[in-house]
Parts: sequence; C-alpha cells; structure tokens
Amino acid sequence: MCPNSCRCLWILKMPVLLLVLGVVLFMFRSVYLYTQSSNHKPRLPHPAPAAGMLKLLPEEHVRSLFAYDGIWLFPKNQCKCEASGHQGSYNFEDAYGQSDLPAVKVRRQAEFEHFQRSPPADAGDTGSYPGPGRFHMPQSGWAREPWPLSLRVRTLCSAMGEATTVRGPRTTKKKKKERNSSLRWSHKDTLLYFFQKLHVCFQHALTSADPTAPDDPRAPRMMQVRTARLPEDRALTSTLSCSERKLRDLVTIATKTFLRPHKLMTMVRSIREYYPDLTVIVADDSKEPLKINDSHVEYYTMPYGKGWFAGRNLAISQVTTKYVLWVDDDFLFNDKTKIEVLVDVLEKTELDVVGGSVLGNVFQFKLFLEHSENGDCLHRRSGSFRPLDGFPSCVVTSGVVNFFLAHTERLQRVGFDPRLQRVAHSEFFIDGLGSLLVGSCSNVIVGHQPRSPVADPELAALEKSYNVYRTNTKAQIQFKLALHYFKNHLQCAT
Repeated sequence: MCPNSCRCLWILKMPVLLLVLGVVLFMFRSVYLYTQSSNHKPRLPHPAPAAGMLKLLPEEHVRSLFAYDGIWLFPKNQCKCEASGHQGSYNFEDAYGQSDLPAVKVRRQAEFEHFQRSPPADAGDTGSYPGPGRFHMPQSGWAREPWPLSLRVRTLCSAMGEATTVRGPRTTKKKKKERNSSLRWSHKDTLLYFFQKLHVCFQHALTSADPTAPDDPRAPRMMQVRTARLPEDRALTSTLSCSERKLRDLVTIATKTFLRPHKLMTMVRSIREYYPDLTVIVADDSKEPLKINDSHVEYYTMPYGKGWFAGRNLAISQVTTKYVLWVDDDFLFNDKTKIEVLVDVLEKTELDVVGGSVLGNVFQFKLFLEHSENGDCLHRRSGSFRPLDGFPSCVVTSGVVNFFLAHTERLQRVGFDPRLQRVAHSEFFIDGLGSLLVGSCSNVIVGHQPRSPVADPELAALEKSYNVYRTNTKAQIQFKLALHYFKNHLQCAT
C-alpha cells in the first residue's frame, strides 16, 4: 500500500515542479531579452514642443495691443513721462523746492488717502462686486479680486473705434463698425480697467442676469459703471404753461469781462442781432462798473482783479436754464453761430459739453490718464477720439475751445478753481476728466473781434492794463504746476 501511495504522490508533484521550472525559465528569458533589447535600442529624437503650448507674448507685442498715440495704457500701477523737451511736458514735483518737497508729499498722501476712503456712490462694500441693477462710480479702488464674469457690453464706444476682446491667455483685436457691439470678457478686472482708467469709453456697460439661475452667485449681474443721476430739467419751471420749449428757456449765455467794456458791448450787440431775447450773464471784476441798457443782460460786479476762474464761477452760478453757452467777451456772433445746432447735439447724445469753432479753430485735445502709486501721468494729445454718431461734423474729444454749450448742472458740478486767476483753460477739463463727456462740432462758428489797437486814449490805457493781467507770470505757472501735483494727484504731464 505504501509503495503505491508514494508513487501517486510523486506523480502529483511532477507537474507542479515542471510548472514552477517553466515559470522560472520564462522570467529569466524575459529579463535577458529586455536587457539585450535595451542595449541595442536606437536613440529617439526629442519631441518638438506641442503646437498649442502657451507662450508669453513679447513685451513689444503687448505694447502694440494696449498702445494709443504712443502711450502704453496697460494696467501696470506705474507710469512715467518721458522727457520730450516740448512745451507742455512737466514734472510737477519741480514746482516745489527740495527742502519743502518731503513735507508736501506727506500732506499730499494723507489727503489722497482721505479721498480714497470716501466710498463710491451706491457702491456698498468696497471689497465686494456689484449686485443686480446697482450704479457704480467709474473710479478705482473697489474691485479687488478676480471673478470670472461673462459681460455683454452695449454701445461700447472706444477711442480707437475698435473693440478689444481679452479672453484667457489669448488676446485678439477685432474691428467693429456697428454702433451696438458685443464683447465677452472672462476677467472682470480687465473690463473695469478699461471703463475706470482709460476714460475713452464713456457709454454704459450692462450685463443681463441669467433668468435660469437667478440665485447662482456665478451668474452675470446687472451693472452700470456710471454715476447715478437724479432727473432734472432746469427748463421745466419756465415752460410749465407752454406747449413747447423755446430757445430762451433752454439756453443762457455767460461771459467774464475785465477792463474791456468796448469789447463786451460789441459782443452783446452781435448777440442781439441773432438772438434778441436770450439772457446774457456778465461777471465783471473791472475797476468801474458798466451801465448796460438791456433788459436781458444780468450784470454782476466783483472785487477788482478777482480773477478769471472766479468770474466764471460767479457767472454760471446764476444760470437757471438747462444749458449755458460760454463765450469770451471779445467774440462776434454771425450767421454761422447756430446755438440750436449745439442744443440738438446735447439733447440727442450723452455729451455734457460740446464746443464749436472760433474762426475755424476748434482747439480739440485728448487727455489720457495713467495711474501710479506716486501720482498719475497725464498725457495730452491734439485731435479727437472718433466721430460722434449721428452728427457728421462733430467728434468726441476731451477738451475744446472757449466757445462751448454745456449742461448747466454738470458744469457747476465740476466748477472752475478760483485760485486760477489769470491764464487758465485746460485746467477745467483736467478737473472734469472722467466725469465730463466732451464733444466738438466744427460747423458752429463764432467770430472774433480784431486785435488792432484802439484810438481812444482811455480805452487804450485799459487794454494796456488788461494785457499786464493777461500775461502769465513765472509765479503763476509754478503755482499751477503745484496745484496739479497736490490737488489732482498728478506726477507729470506730456
């Protein structure tokens, strides 16, 4: 029994041993063949970079995408004004002595921080994003973190007549000829930068709330980047009993005069030839007051030599009509001085100010503002941004000549700095940068009185005194530079 049992066990163990031996031989052969193949394996070339791999754009290309008139308008929180040597290029720190500058910088920074602590109108928490249907001031300081938001921009008006789409790592630029153009933005801060910093797109940015997900915090929200305004019609009081508004109920002419009574009276007579019943408001800081026999002229006297901008403030403060037409006291109205054309422009557009032409001089200029921690850089360039839709003879710009029609309430809101007593003009438009929408129409023309000397000795003496006040002094220029540095928080200008 035992021999048979042992023989059976041996027969059962044999297949197991053979199987184990086969596995060992197979593994040994596999290792040997892998080693041999590795030694004779041909060296493969390195794979080429994938065609779709993202690359950083060269700085020159980025500059070309965000440059306008040679100015790099990319959000970089720093700026500088290249020294050009041309008139109008200033470093505003130079208005102060080196011993006074450190203390001025401390006071300036304190005032600026106090200004920044004032919350934007109806903006709520400065660390949050806009809620549905809320208004927000077009200024920086309240958008602090990226939040993907799909926005549809309606009636986008860029200075270059183009629409720039920024989406993820790719940047493309497409021309848009239509007035109503649509863009989609993947980064909210990019949109806010263009509307808050550049001041070249002035119409409203809107989004539509997603009706399928009204409670979804990621859904687009309704937003308007502009100041909330109360409805106001200054012409309403005088037209409550009238079936239609007349020009005299819409427009008041305002001017400032000084030591030039003959110029003023000539200008008033030219107005009466074309507009016999328009109210004319005169602010005068001459030595001797005038007697004007005109029931439609309101004449206000001021202390002698009070100043140019102080007189402008006084004149516009007495305006009760919806619009005010500003003129110099030596202009001449003619058959091309069509005030109603300028009224039509303001009635049908969102412009706050629209200028005309003085003997063909429109004096249009563009203002660009680059933000920086130590003070902003202001760039001024002649010309306009683009044509004004619906008005072939008009353009959108930043500043115009001293012959313009404006919304009275919006003009008063900006005001004229009374510290500027002599030569000043661009300073008003700098103060209004970002809040005043300005246009210019070359087809509305006012004349100018000749600058020839007068024969009357008394008038000649007045004009001589006037020219002394009219000339900018070195001290006045230095004061204006210091004012821009401290009040406007500007670092330099080109």
